[in-house]
Amino acid sequence: MQFTVFTDGCSNLPGSLLRQLEIRVLPCSYVLDGEPGIYEGDIDAFDAHGYYDKLRSGSEMKTSLLNTHLFMTHFQPELEQGRDVIYVGMSSGISGTIQAARIAAEELQEAFPERTVRVVDSLGAGFGPGLLACRASELRAEGKTAREAADILDDAVPHLLQYFTVDDLNFLKRTGRVSGATAAIGTVLNIKPLLWGDPTGHIVALKKCRGRKKAMDEIVELYRTRAIHPENQRIAISHGDCPEEAELLAERICEICRPRELIVCAHEPFTGAHVGPGMLALFFFGEKR
Repeated sequence: MQFTVFTDGCSNLPGSLLRQLEIRVLPCSYVLDGEPGIYEGDIDAFDAHGYYDKLRSGSEMKTSLLNTHLFMTHFQPELEQGRDVIYVGMSSGISGTIQAARIAAEELQEAFPERTVRVVDSLGAGFGPGLLACRASELRAEGKTAREAADILDDAVPHLLQYFTVDDLNFLKRTGRVSGATAAIGTVLNIKPLLWGDPTGHIVALKKCRGRKKAMDEIVELYRTRAIHPENQRIAISHGDCPEEAELLAERICEICRPRELIVCAHEPFTGAHVGPGMLALFFFGEKR
């Protein structure tokens, strides 16, 4: 193993895939209703129904950035053992975690000049960094060096497309994504925004849809028109405790073109706290965003 692939709990990856691809996950800390906790990053072990039910009932979730010390603690032992490091993290457009990782990388690069420490800004969240971390592992298996793999990942970032809709606009209101008036009006009119990760890594509204079915139709159409060779891709769907709709979306995606691998699972708790129960998202590679 010529380099170690790191990501964090926001990558949404199932534990089975993490083990298969030998991806290391940095734990994320949080406070839920005043009680501190740690999410280790295995979505298979996450009680999505219980978590999103708590959000429905008004529970408050506070998340913390991964700090520079955490990155130093995990990266340094790998470098000391002669392995390079690639870390794939959540978008710098919505989190300061990437900056903390870059500070750690700079310090460690000075201490270990013969090694390579690269930080890849996914400009995405959830399966955004998750799919890139998987690609990093595959590039490692192909014999690429850390430098070569990180360059390939950087080139792939603009082609990583992330579309999603939400069921309750009030969760977006809490994080400043929509105004209180917009949330109130949208709720009354049954407006379901179609959102995406834009070229700068910010989450913005792409379109306003009247009703849940229309929002899903738009996501399916974007896959049909923008995916490039999906039959060769690993594609992912995540959901905020709406598994039936996630499976329906998966069926519709496969009717267009069945991907090499399709992951369908709950959405991780960190960005899940911001988009809320009922969130439905699709992640794939396609035309440049």
